Amino acid sequence: MRETPEELTELQALLDTSLSGSTSHLRSIINTESTLTAEQLTQVITGMCTLALSTVTAKGEPRISGVDGHFLHGKWHFGTARGAAKDRHLTARPAVSAAHMRGEDLGVFTHGTVEILNPRDGEPAADWPDLLAYFRTFYGEDFFDWDNEVVYYRLHPHWITVYAADTAKLAAESRS
Repeated sequence: MRETPEELTELQALLDTSLSGSTSHLRSIINTESTLTAEQLTQVITGMCTLALSTVTAKGEPRISGVDGHFLHGKWHFGTARGAAKDRHLTARPAVSAAHMRGEDLGVFTHGTVEILNPRDGEPAADWPDLLAYFRTFYGEDFFDWDNEVVYYRLHPHWITVYAADTAKLAAESRS
């Protein structure tokens, strides 16, 4: 868990607001018995989590693809190749939706906008050096040409909700 107490408080407030503002249908599926707290969530989704990421083309057509998601400081972080279709979509239209699902046990659903962490031209995000150190530790120092091949994004959620079929099971698995 890399979140500060303030980040956990902010994430919990967003989880609560997102669920309480959802439709009655969604609340009939996801409720206080079938969700996780911010602290539980950050303990369950560690390391690399495959995300289904949805972007939109210039023609308004939806596109979905997979990315390596890392939940750090209460937000998803992910990368793609510079110049890839996904990179072009995100640069032009930063609104996205992302889902991380583990069978029927866990679903983390997020809507928000992305920020480019390491733009080719311009200043990187203030925390890019720390994030880059994390990614290099995770993937290996020489896995990419980190300056030229990959672009990383942070998803700033305005809505996030979590479905957990068995919270005790997920908590136990995250401790093992």
